[in-house]
Amino acid sequence: MDMRLLRALQEDARMTNRELAARTGIATSTCSDRLARLRDAGVMRGSAVRIEPSAVGRPLEAMLAVRVHPHRRPLVDPFVQHVLAQPETRHLYHLTGPDDFLIHVTVVDAADLQRLVLDELTARDEVVMVHTHLIFHQWRGGPLLPPGAEG
Repeated sequence: MDMRLLRALQEDARMTNRELAARTGIATSTCSDRLARLRDAGVMRGSAVRIEPSAVGRPLEAMLAVRVHPHRRPLVDPFVQHVLAQPETRHLYHLTGPDDFLIHVTVVDAADLQRLVLDELTARDEVVMVHTHLIFHQWRGGPLLPPGAEG
C-alpha cells in the first residue's frame, strides 16, 4: 500500500488526500494515516514543484565537472557553500573518481555560463579544472521505490 502511495505521489504530488486515496484504492483516513507515518519515518522529504528553466529565463542547462586541490575539508566546505549560493546552481554532487564535484546549472545564455565558470569557479584557488557539458535534453526516470517494489 505504501508503495502505491509513493508511486502516485511521485507522479503528481499536488493530489489531495481524497484524490490520492481514490487513485490508490484505499480509504481516505487510511491514506492520511499512511502519509503521516511515511513523513514521520523520513521516507518523504517534503514536496516540490519542478519548474521549467526556460519558462523563468534560464533556457541553457549544463553539468560542470569540477576538480579541486587540495581536497581537504577546510577548502571543500567553503567551495560547497559558494557553489550553493549561486542562483544558477540547481544541484551539487560530491563524487568519487577523477572529478570531485558535478554541478547542474541553469543559465540565461552562453555568456552567462562563461561568466559563472570564469568568475565564480575557476577564479577560486582550489579549483584546478572545470569541464562544461551542455545538456541538450533530459529524461526523468520512474518513481523511486525500494528494491523489489518496482513491480
